[in-house]
Amino acid sequence: MSEAPKIRLRGLSKAFGPKQVLDGVDLDIRARHGMVILGGSGSGKSVTIKCILGLIEPDAGSIEIDGQDILKLPRRDREALNDRIGMLFQNGALFDSLPVWENVCFKLLAQKRITRARARDKAAEVLALVGLAASVGDLSPSELSGGMQKRVALARAIAAEPEIIFFDEPTTGLDPIMGAVIDGLIVDVVQRLGATAVSITHDMASARRIGDDAA
Repeated sequence: MSEAPKIRLRGLSKAFGPKQVLDGVDLDIRARHGMVILGGSGSGKSVTIKCILGLIEPDAGSIEIDGQDILKLPRRDREALNDRIGMLFQNGALFDSLPVWENVCFKLLAQKRITRARARDKAAEVLALVGLAASVGDLSPSELSGGMQKRVALARAIAAEPEIIFFDEPTTGLDPIMGAVIDGLIVDVVQRLGATAVSITHDMASARRIGDDAA
């Protein structure tokens, strides 16, 4: 018997005024695999992710994670579910006012799941996974190159060891060589965590590197 999907969408629909962005989307995302959602600007990739994350309420359909319809969950249970999810934003979305180590452990610190002293050590451990020295933790995001910022954003996405990680255009703004490096790191850290990865991209080369499945 095949394993049940980690994430299952059925009949997912969303319109903004007269524009129908999602129209009855069905999608199964396998556990511990990489799913790439392809498409150009305005095709509904980001809206799909935002619906799964609870940032946008769909007009119709269901979203199941581990067999639970998350649209029917109480707010507290939904928040607990989101604690199991990591996110790499398109432009990194690092906090300029915080040093790298606080950026990496921001979620853990905000939820008081770790002390500040332990957070420094944790940040160093996670930075090492993305090929950065512990000393980078004391720098500010503005002191980093674009490729280093993307690595730090990846470190932040995995710091809480999530079960599911979303990647929003992970190679945007990077040259082809650095894009391939970031893709390699994504594949490596996802495999280390045994996580389910969902990426949205228009970059076919990147999609081939990081995806097991595509939609």
